[in-house]
Amino acid sequence: MVLAVDTCLFACSAAVVEDGVTRASRIEPMSRGHQERLAPLVAEVMAQAGIAFDSLDRVGVTVGPGSFTGLRVGLAFAKGLSAALDIPAVGVGSLEALARPHQGRVIAALDAKRGQVYLQGFADGVAVSAPDVLALETAAARVAELAPDVLVGTGAALLAEVRPSAKVIGIDHTDPAAVAAVAAARPPSPPRPLYLRAPDAKLPGGRDPS
Repeated sequence: MVLAVDTCLFACSAAVVEDGVTRASRIEPMSRGHQERLAPLVAEVMAQAGIAFDSLDRVGVTVGPGSFTGLRVGLAFAKGLSAALDIPAVGVGSLEALARPHQGRVIAALDAKRGQVYLQGFADGVAVSAPDVLALETAAARVAELAPDVLVGTGAALLAEVRPSAKVIGIDHTDPAAVAAVAAARPPSPPRPLYLRAPDAKLPGGRDPS
């Protein structure tokens, strides 16, 4: 029994999945406010599924790439629930979760702004490249090399002309049931945030926080 949560992208979502069957799922589009919404949304999904928290076997959570603030919200929640229930928390990459529902050659791409995309390639659900942040020109070359059947994510449209035959799915959030599926199959290990570039935040005076 897996509870999966995602706050990395443009939604706050949760799902309860038992042996591959989704018992309950909810996706609420939002760009901010995940911290206030996540716990009530999880409680609602658990109630809809008719599952007590002590029936859970593990918690799956997206770890990025995505919003720095959003992914920390999900990680903190998953780690807290893991500790309280004494069950594993499992990290899932947001690019992997985006690609999960699709078969064949898939590239998951997220618009990272500043002329960059977060990108990862998959073949029938197996990663064929590591998650990376690439300039658009480099990302286009990667698309040409991998020749995907599907481009998925907020960066898909930025790369579509490189592979006109690919199906373009410009979704801006993951399916929490896909997060649960990956988490269920993965050996438990403490989830850690996947930061592919430094945060944009600046200290007073414009100094870099690092």
